[in-house]
Amino acid sequence: MGESFHDGLAAAVRARRAELRLSQQDLADMAGVSERFVRFVEQGKPSLRLDTLLALLDTLGLELGLGTRTSAAARALVTQPSELTVTQLPVAQPPSSVPPSSVPLEGNLPGEGENGP
Repeated sequence: MGESFHDGLAAAVRARRAELRLSQQDLADMAGVSERFVRFVEQGKPSLRLDTLLALLDTLGLELGLGTRTSAAARALVTQPSELTVTQLPVAQPPSSVPPSSVPLEGNLPGEGENGP
């Protein structure tokens, strides 16, 4: 099985921090995060605040990117037909001999309403 996202992220952050010769505390101070957070990232903790992670990555000159998955599940989503279709319903039109202003609105037919039969 391949490397998890968290493990890859942890390795990239550790490698970049080492390349820049920064301690975890130095990086934390520069990024405005806690040293504990830097440690969590480098340990591959699966639950991190995204805004804090992005600040850390920005300080290191790294960026987080998104790509299309090539897994079987993702491919299945692309090949399934869309169930969202719009069906046009016929709209009832008054006969052309009746002027539009004299056509009663639904629910307001003669004999209906407050003073109904």
